[in-house]
Amino acid sequence: MNLKQNKYSQYALVKEMMDTIDVVKKFDSKQTEAIAQKISLAKKLLLTGEGSSRIFPAKNAIRKALTLGLELCITTDGSRQSALYDLSNFAVFCASNSGKTKEIILLAKKLAAIGNDNRFALSANKNTPLENECNETFILNCGWEQAVAATKSVIEQALFYESILWNIGNITDPIKTSGLSEKIEKVLTMPIDPKIIEVAINAPTIYFAGYNDGVAEELTLKTNEITRKKSDFLEGTYAVHGIEEVMKKEDIVFVIDPIEEEIEKFQTVLVDGVGLTVVAISTKDTPFPTVIIPDAGEMNSHVFLSAGWNLLVEIGIALGIDLDKPERARKVGNEFLG
Repeated sequence: MNLKQNKYSQYALVKEMMDTIDVVKKFDSKQTEAIAQKISLAKKLLLTGEGSSRIFPAKNAIRKALTLGLELCITTDGSRQSALYDLSNFAVFCASNSGKTKEIILLAKKLAAIGNDNRFALSANKNTPLENECNETFILNCGWEQAVAATKSVIEQALFYESILWNIGNITDPIKTSGLSEKIEKVLTMPIDPKIIEVAINAPTIYFAGYNDGVAEELTLKTNEITRKKSDFLEGTYAVHGIEEVMKKEDIVFVIDPIEEEIEKFQTVLVDGVGLTVVAISTKDTPFPTVIIPDAGEMNSHVFLSAGWNLLVEIGIALGIDLDKPERARKVGNEFLG
């Protein structure tokens, strides 16, 4: 992507992706110091929301907390399912950029009704119905996005949750030491092999495989919104455990951060067996065509996601799609009209 070229700069989506660089540079991890103490005392945390406000931010936080070995139980589910749980002893973060999402507002109302005072909101807007139902609200600095597909807000939400973990674990903020903003800028602007784009635009289905940390799953959703193509998320080795029966040789599978011990199986089942194209997005070369990203260590998930955005923009532009205006998808999926 290059904002100096009109084919990119005409879209709010591309500008908002590029805004992510500055969002990361300006992120202040100290903003969650006080809330981190409340969550640490609760010992159980639910991160909920709908779509992009939940997939990557919540699942990335769960993986990070487990990797760090923190004594904090984090879980996630959508608002409707979460409303079925006993959340009386949970701290609950309700994420909605608009602050108007019906499902999450109703959950916040239920938490208030049972006397759960550890209900918090994360939003891009002030003075919203969600804010009215929560004890404390945190406003993202990235601002409201114009494109339907959320991008910079997803990264800031994820950093917000991660900073809670850093403050609980007394961990030095790794954003600057990892060179995260510079590496995100590099992957957003790097060229993508035209051969990969050609296969993708002709693929009946674009699959994403990888860890259950929200990266591949969020890119699956973005594929629908940005390229209007069918897509599916294949967690872990799901790609080689039955779904190969219905895959076509014209399909493409993007494997995010492939696990070395699983590469041979992907080669045997998908490339040799189905005959489809497997592309890796990785910090190092692989036997597959590989989109190589700079290594940001523990912050790599943000770089993988940003590289995937670049890829999807190139696919969407090659297909001649208006990246900002899907025909059916809405900015607020189900608005609370209360």
